[in-house]
Amino acid sequence: QVQVMVSGGGLVQAGGSLRLSCAASGGDFSDFAVGWYRQAVGMQRVLVAAISTTGGSTSVKDPVKDRFTISRDNAKNTAYLQMNDLKPEDTAVYYCRLNGDNVHYWGQGTQVTVSS
Repeated sequence: QVQVMVSGGGLVQAGGSLRLSCAASGGDFSDFAVGWYRQAVGMQRVLVAAISTTGGSTSVKDPVKDRFTISRDNAKNTAYLQMNDLKPEDTAVYYCRLNGDNVHYWGQGTQVTVSS
């Protein structure tokens, strides 16, 4: 059974940076594409960024496209979401999801709070 552990959230002032980590165990991490999602209070969970199994293809959604970067290190079984120039509207619970063939695994969320 694949387990996914998310870390790196916290409280930061507007303009600051955080790096989220998504660490997997119990499976071959390189078999899975990875997506980062976020869910603000009262809102639906939405995809923020995604990366292919090898890391050769990435996608970062508006409105964070110019501020967030997704990456992965398959040797460390970990994916990352680097978040720069954070804004109060980035406040949300952030989740990581591993996407395989007909299977996916969610990590627990990590709270990111950006103060103005």
